[in-house]
Amino acid sequence: MSFVKDWPRHGAALALLIAAAGCVPAAGTGATPAPAPSIDPVPAKAEAPAPTPPHAPLRPDFTLAGIAEQGAVMVGRVPSETRALALDGLPIPVAADGGFLIAFDRDAPAAARLVATLADGREVVRTIAVAPGRWRIEHIDAPYRGSASSDAEFQRRRPAELAEIAAARAVPVESDGWRQAFRWPVAGRLSGFFGSQRVYQGKPGSYHSGTDVAVPAGTPFVAPADGVVTLAASAPFTLEGNLLIVDHGMGLSSAFLHCQRLDVRVGDRVVQGQKLGTVGRTGRATGPHMHWGLKWRDARLDPAKLAGPIAR
Repeated sequence: MSFVKDWPRHGAALALLIAAAGCVPAAGTGATPAPAPSIDPVPAKAEAPAPTPPHAPLRPDFTLAGIAEQGAVMVGRVPSETRALALDGLPIPVAADGGFLIAFDRDAPAAARLVATLADGREVVRTIAVAPGRWRIEHIDAPYRGSASSDAEFQRRRPAELAEIAAARAVPVESDGWRQAFRWPVAGRLSGFFGSQRVYQGKPGSYHSGTDVAVPAGTPFVAPADGVVTLAASAPFTLEGNLLIVDHGMGLSSAFLHCQRLDVRVGDRVVQGQKLGTVGRTGRATGPHMHWGLKWRDARLDPAKLAGPIAR
């Protein structure tokens, strides 16, 4: 069948089909064409505002960790917007992230007052109850003057030695060693305990300012934490012998006494676990051992309270 030939009949049917589909009005219906719907331009999608960067939560008070006890150390963070910190009126340095360190001497009083001054002048105050330590009395069969040949020689040499030690402890040091978990510089038998008062051949001396570990001479010892060497004795001191001091930052320092040999120099940066020298019996010592002393500013501290139990 020819579509052109049968156009009159097929054309009418096509017109009715299109009208039914709604594309154009059907012929002969008299319907008015519906106006084309107006199309408004689609508005551009508004961009979501950039998220506000998260802020560190405000600290309205101190956070403190550690033991509030004679001979112990505490670390913490200051309240937000702190501009100055003091412990019993002594200014305390604060790290960029708000961290700080405080410690309590072997004879510290029963309470300490921590004060943060905020940017607006307000103060945040924390009173810390300091628990007492328990100390021993030890009798030592060694002369009080140490390696000096006489009391007169001891009196002559000692002031210069003390001045050298004080100068080393006054050196400002940037180190984060104070943030680390301390380790023992050497493992062995504890032969002397921090805080115990010593009596030298019947003459009372000051309390023991460190902890002694008895090991054979020549045993290597290592850094208990990161730090900077501020003193490496060029000749044995009367009492300390070959003395090494490492500052761990924030005023916390380690002293290693009676060493046989020192393997580091003043100004060296050391890392935790690095070999520093070997154990000996120089200075006032009855046998080879490592005397490890810890000090925060003028406060003498118990190494066992930072390093925990010692391995044997």
